[in-house]
Amino acid sequence: MEQFNLSRRHFLGASLLGAAAGILGGRSLLASEARPLYKISLAEWSLNRALFGKSDRKLDHLDFAKTAKDEFGIEAVEYVNQFFFDKAKDTDYLGEMKKRAADNGVRSVLIMVDREGNLGDPDDAKRTQAIENHKKWVEAAAFLGCHSVRVNAASAGTWDEQVQLAADGLSRLTQFAEEHNLYVIVENHGGLSSNGKWLSEVMRRVDHPHCGTLPDFGNFRIKEGEMYDRYEGVAELMPFAKAVSAKAHDFDEQGNETHTDYLRMMKIVLDNDYHGFVGIEYEGKQLDEFEGIRKTKALLERVRDELAKQNA
Repeated sequence: MEQFNLSRRHFLGASLLGAAAGILGGRSLLASEARPLYKISLAEWSLNRALFGKSDRKLDHLDFAKTAKDEFGIEAVEYVNQFFFDKAKDTDYLGEMKKRAADNGVRSVLIMVDREGNLGDPDDAKRTQAIENHKKWVEAAAFLGCHSVRVNAASAGTWDEQVQLAADGLSRLTQFAEEHNLYVIVENHGGLSSNGKWLSEVMRRVDHPHCGTLPDFGNFRIKEGEMYDRYEGVAELMPFAKAVSAKAHDFDEQGNETHTDYLRMMKIVLDNDYHGFVGIEYEGKQLDEFEGIRKTKALLERVRDELAKQNA
């Protein structure tokens, strides 16, 4: 739970953890004042072309943590299950992942889980199977020392039907995750999940401290021709957030992302008392993946400095 700062909703728990840290490390709670407004992690999907072998620079999944540290100076990573899809129960492989992260001083933050069925499937049997399919990733994330698994809330039916179905699947998976001291967090990822009001309603329906959101700055396409306002969407999802995804595609000459006003967006993030990891997820095509990640990191650092001055 140290991976991200909790909001006022969990003030008591955060206070207890902080007190314990002060006792064990000889540091008072005042040390937190020197911490940055937010920390930066790297989402593995940013390097998907290299990992899939579709670029000049090839990358093996086991080298992801080392690459994050050596290439970008990033000390926290967000895995994507697609790059080790058949290894969820392979403790030798997971052990190697854990060792390499530790050897490089890199923290494992979460696993993004895809292709395991729809947690809001209208078919009861399929929904139950999807829940079962996700459990192995909860166990893998716990083994690696992550704080969360990121899931999707895909469903079908009317607005209210999808709220009920998604809430059911998420609730049942969250009960399992809680046993492993893990969080189930939902990304806005297409369909009604990209509607901030809908996903917020799902969170209220689940109403469990171990279930939250992962607001993504760019995933607000509900369907062809229908987009949800990204700033409104992030504002609606941030009260439930346990991670944040800084989506980036293109940059102007000043280094600003051309689709998202990062200064405006990060103000929304901080206004919700979030000071945890903000994960770089570069998906642009104009730049090499490595250069795109560097530009996104530089932008996040510049915005953080500007906001720190404003808050001083």
